[in-house]
Amino acid sequence: MGREFAESFPAARRIFEEADDALGFSLSRLCFEGPEERLLLTEFTQPAILAATIAILRVVEEETDLRPFLVAGHSLGEYSALVSAGVFRFDDALRAVRSRGIFMQEAVPVGAGGMAAVLGMDGVVLEEICREASQGEVVAPANYNSPGQIVIAGQSGALQRALELCRARGCKKAVMLPVSAPFHSALMRSAGERLRPVLEEIPCRPFHVPLVSNVEAEVNQDPERVRDLLIEQVSRPVLWDASVRKMISVGAERFVEIGPGKVLAGLVKRIDRGVAAQAVDTIQGLKALTA
Repeated sequence: MGREFAESFPAARRIFEEADDALGFSLSRLCFEGPEERLLLTEFTQPAILAATIAILRVVEEETDLRPFLVAGHSLGEYSALVSAGVFRFDDALRAVRSRGIFMQEAVPVGAGGMAAVLGMDGVVLEEICREASQGEVVAPANYNSPGQIVIAGQSGALQRALELCRARGCKKAVMLPVSAPFHSALMRSAGERLRPVLEEIPCRPFHVPLVSNVEAEVNQDPERVRDLLIEQVSRPVLWDASVRKMISVGAERFVEIGPGKVLAGLVKRIDRGVAAQAVDTIQGLKALTA
C-alpha cells in the first residue's frame, strides 16, 4: 500500500519517513511488505491508510495543477481531508488515528459485534427493521453510502436478526462485512470519549478550503468545531450520500478520490451520474488525472 508512489516520488517517500518518525516504528515497512494480518488490525490499518493517502496527495499536489475547493472523507478519510484542508498537521493526525483505532477496537470485545452491507433497501424501511431487530440490543444504520447501499452495525445477535428481516422483506443482498467491530454505532461512544483528550492536544488551524463533515453532511469552516464533529463521528452514521449531494449543491462537478482503493469514486457515480469521478490509487490513475 503506497509502495509504488514511495518508490517513484520523493514527496511520497518523505511522508512515509515522517510517519515512521511520528509513530516510532516502521509503518512504511508494514504498508509495503505486511504481514497482512498485522496490517488488518485497526490500530495499524487506520494510520497506514492515512499515510498512503497523504503520500499520494502530496504527489498530486506536486505533479498537477489540481487544487480542491472543497474536501470530504468517509469515516477515517475525514482525517485525510482535514490534513488536505490544512487544519491538522500530518503527524498529529497520524497519532490521533492510531489512538482512534485502538479505542474503537477496545470498545467492543472481538466477536461481540460487527457490520453488514444491505443492498436495495430504502433507508426508512431499514431503520424500522433495525428498531424491530434490536430487542434490547444495539443495531442501526452506520454508513448511508449511496442510494440502495447502507451499512448497518451492532451487536451480533441484533445484527443477525436484522439481516434475516432484510432478506425476508426483499432486499437485493445482505452480507456481513470483514470488520472487527461495529463502527459508527452507539457501541462506539466510549471510544469517542477516550478520543476527546487526544484531539484536545492537537492544534486545529484555519481551513484552507471548507470541509463537508460526515456527521452533518454540511459545510464546516470553523476549526473550533472539528474536534466535536470527529468525536461524534465515531458513534454516529457516516452520511456519505448526503455529503456528496451537499458538495454537488455548492458547485462540485468533479470528484477525485485520493488514497488506496476506488470505492468512493464508484459511490459518487451511483449518487449522481452527472458528475465526473475518478480515483488516484496508482501511478496510472495519476496519469489519467491530467490526461
